[in-house]
Amino acid sequence: MADHARAGRMAKRIQTIVASTLERLHHKDRRLETITVTDTRVTGDLHDATVYYTVRGINIDDEPDTDAAAEALHRHRGFLRKTVGDNLGVRFTPTLSFELDTIPETSAHMEDLLARARQRDEELARQRENAQPAGDANPYRVPGSEEHE
Repeated sequence: MADHARAGRMAKRIQTIVASTLERLHHKDRRLETITVTDTRVTGDLHDATVYYTVRGINIDDEPDTDAAAEALHRHRGFLRKTVGDNLGVRFTPTLSFELDTIPETSAHMEDLLARARQRDEELARQRENAQPAGDANPYRVPGSEEHE
């Protein structure tokens, strides 16, 4: 039976260990200095951990080099697993896999969609201010006002 609470605690601990290790390692490999660990998930059997990361550009206008970051993480994966095992204190050290986190790009896209929807709502509100009903002002029948045939 999977202990989800323990897996969650272990995931947070692995996230902290990997992030601090990457911070120390970036002096040896400059490709690691643009990596930020965003989340970690551990399987229910505690044997596999997936570390999610984002990559930022060196300058504000630079495009992030995700391929170089993935290569650097793959190169240092063994050392990172050993460090996690030394600091975690469990019988079996989980295998580490790294995945690029696409949440920031998805979030930016959603913000753009929401801004366009707000703009369209404002346009419709401006059009609605001076709108006149089509046809009669009271299109419903009122009892007693009909002529009987």
